Amino acid sequence: MSLPRIYLDNNATTPVLPEVLGAMRPYFGERFGNASSIHSYGQETRAAVENARESVAALLGCRASEIVFTSGGTEADNLAIAGLVSAGGHVITSPIEHHAVLHAVLHACKHLEEIGCEVTYVPVDGRGLVDPGDVRRALRPNTKLISIMMANNETGVLQPVEEIGKIAAEAETCFHTDAVQAVGKVAIDVKRIGCHALSLSGHKMHAPQGVGALYVRKGTHLHPLFYGGRHERSRRAGTENVPGIVGLGRAAELALESFNRGDHKTMIALRDRLEQGILAQVENAAVNGGGAPRVANTTNINFDHIDGESLVIALDLKGLAVSTGAACSSGAIEPSHVLIAMGMTPNRARASIRFSLGKQNTREEVDFALALVPETVARLRELSPTHNKTAVSI
Repeated sequence: MSLPRIYLDNNATTPVLPEVLGAMRPYFGERFGNASSIHSYGQETRAAVENARESVAALLGCRASEIVFTSGGTEADNLAIAGLVSAGGHVITSPIEHHAVLHAVLHACKHLEEIGCEVTYVPVDGRGLVDPGDVRRALRPNTKLISIMMANNETGVLQPVEEIGKIAAEAETCFHTDAVQAVGKVAIDVKRIGCHALSLSGHKMHAPQGVGALYVRKGTHLHPLFYGGRHERSRRAGTENVPGIVGLGRAAELALESFNRGDHKTMIALRDRLEQGILAQVENAAVNGGGAPRVANTTNINFDHIDGESLVIALDLKGLAVSTGAACSSGAIEPSHVLIAMGMTPNRARASIRFSLGKQNTREEVDFALALVPETVARLRELSPTHNKTAVSI
């Protein structure tokens, strides 16, 4: 008899919802036209792209013309940062950003370093929160961009982006937020946030991999990453991924409907059931980012005296899929840069596991995890040379 398979790694990627797949299917077959063609085949797919643009815009509270479709969150982050950083400029970001943002900032500023482009990294506290006051104090006359993520991909901690948006507005500087892990999980209104650019990714919200979007506020000048045709109002050259875009649009509609129904409250209840159940059964365990505002689906828990990757493998062998952090860093020798920035030691950072739920997860699946995790942690601790059975909680 095969083991049940429970997937609790939805921050890495989510399964495509049946409704999303159904919306996409015709665009792999009979509706195959190039959306830039003027004949009926092209106009049919153009209409589908524009309908999807309207749906994504509705989810973010913006105009459809302010949505640029991309290949995913990484491209959206790179387009925002490289497109908004200018020669001689100064950038403010944080050390807990996704690697897509951190590397984009470094690359953009390295490219411009001979003419004075610099970066300031504002710290986070032990909960993983940026202090807006630190952002304000980091401002310079030549600050061209502030880039602070909305929700952290490893801990789920929500940053005070509305306060940061107000600081950016007062300083008359651009503000970008990586909202890849927030879109579909919290209510988003780009006008209230006050950002000039916001990134999202389809595969984090039950749409397919390989599609994303960047919100760009009307009137914001954005340099394209690459050149070709006049696609996406000359902001992103290349023939559109019509099936993916259609899927993203449908996922955006479903996310908005879900949030309006209050489904996120059910998700919070499931997350809390999992989190509290683990803490009640496992000694010397603690929530990373506990006490900070978080997205509904994510908990990151430290288990002293174990190796996180060993726990991930042991749980997978028993039918439970979780992760040690960002999927793009899987297999990395270095501990999580997010947890290190929060003040954790490398050993404690390596002993942390991320559990992230999706729309498909049930209470029964959470209970399966609650039956599995404590016994697996106990077994690994017995094998650990650093385990002290008389240790008290830290």
